[in-house]
Amino acid sequence: MDAALIAKCADPSLPPAIVEQFILAVGSDDPLAVTVKADGRLVLIPKPRSPDEAMGVLKDYVGHAIVRVGITQFPAGVGVDDASQLQSDMFEACANLRTGTGIFAKVARIVTKWYGRPTNKELLPQLVDDTIYAWKTGSFEGDNVFRAPDPGGPTFFGTRSKKPAEVTDPVAPPTESEDASQSAEPDKATEAGMRIDLSRIGGQK
Repeated sequence: MDAALIAKCADPSLPPAIVEQFILAVGSDDPLAVTVKADGRLVLIPKPRSPDEAMGVLKDYVGHAIVRVGITQFPAGVGVDDASQLQSDMFEACANLRTGTGIFAKVARIVTKWYGRPTNKELLPQLVDDTIYAWKTGSFEGDNVFRAPDPGGPTFFGTRSKKPAEVTDPVAPPTESEDASQSAEPDKATEAGMRIDLSRIGGQK
């Protein structure tokens, strides 16, 4: 992931090192990437060659399956009132990074709140792992993290959100808990193996 793109487009409450880890763990290097899951199973689709083709896939599956898009693989439909409002800019790298990291930051605040908003920064790797796991499964402690309201407060140990995000009641995809079947303990081990050195962000507030 290009550092300049992160600096320009990523949610400012997330340190660049965490954005890099997030993309490495769950993202794609293809801005046109579309992943479709139905009944917990991956649906094989032709690789989109243009934003128009990618939007065509969305129209076919959004509302009937879990559809994740772009470099951050966020669920299509988050933050819109109707599937017809979906915009092709979700397949543009900067726009996708902005939206995806914004949603990831909200999930991080949900996890951070559940942990009691700790101050011991040695817990950071566990907080990040749990947030990535929640992103993959769509669930944390039984709640759908994509539909849940933003609790505000600190994002891990960094910036506090100024106001709750407006991505609280997506129409599509359906319940993301359907995605839980893809994530078992092997994924947890994979995430642990993907950790990077976060010590350089320890001084940020």
